[in-house]
Amino acid sequence: MPLPRGVRAIGHQVIEAVWRIGIASRFLVLTLLHSGLSWRRFQLIVKELFSSGVMSLVIISVAGTFVGMVLGLQGYETLKRYGSESALGSLVALSLVRELGPVLAALLFASRAGSAMTAEIGLMKATEQIAAMEMMAVNPVARVVAPRFWAGVISMPLLAAIFSAMGVFGGYLVGVVLIGVDEGSFWSQMQSAVDVREDIVNGIIKSVVFGIVVTLIALFEGFDAPPTAEGVSGATTRTVVESSLAILMLDFLLTAFMFRGV
Repeated sequence: MPLPRGVRAIGHQVIEAVWRIGIASRFLVLTLLHSGLSWRRFQLIVKELFSSGVMSLVIISVAGTFVGMVLGLQGYETLKRYGSESALGSLVALSLVRELGPVLAALLFASRAGSAMTAEIGLMKATEQIAAMEMMAVNPVARVVAPRFWAGVISMPLLAAIFSAMGVFGGYLVGVVLIGVDEGSFWSQMQSAVDVREDIVNGIIKSVVFGIVVTLIALFEGFDAPPTAEGVSGATTRTVVESSLAILMLDFLLTAFMFRGV
């Protein structure tokens, strides 16, 4: 008895998803194996660090400042009900360092730098630059993929740290400068509440994991994109969607292991 069309469609999608995960895993292994050339020619990584990291500073800084301002405003209104306005600094800092800093910075990184990586590599494939490298005995994974991969892995934790720092500054502007929370209480409560190992290190671990996943998705989608304008456009869209879902899913898993003792 033949299976219903809907069941066959679901099975086909599951098989294709598993196949793509396997290919992406192989792609990651090849990238790691061919990273030696990138580190020997460090200027390749520096160039990509400028493209993916430095060029994302403006949006990261502005977004972090406004997120911190919103946290300061909302947090003050909530803490005011319980007479704990002095804890505003710890609320802003913990929210940013533990969750919002790594997660929102990764989402912005995927939207800005990840989509650019996918479009750039997809365009190189569409214009046959990748094929030309292979004909000249130049490994495109070592020359094109590996420098971008390590640039993304390095820049993501730095961008998350800048996002958190600007968020704390935004919370200070709203809480201390505009509302009038005591400045000494704001900073002292923050210093006593934030723990280096439990909060800062775990936030760094999150940002590193997000950087690896987002960069890998962006590079794989660009390298796997059909060499047409429509194919590159679809790959760029998939990069943003898949990266966003992966960030949110990994954030839950990492939070469960780090802070809940699962």
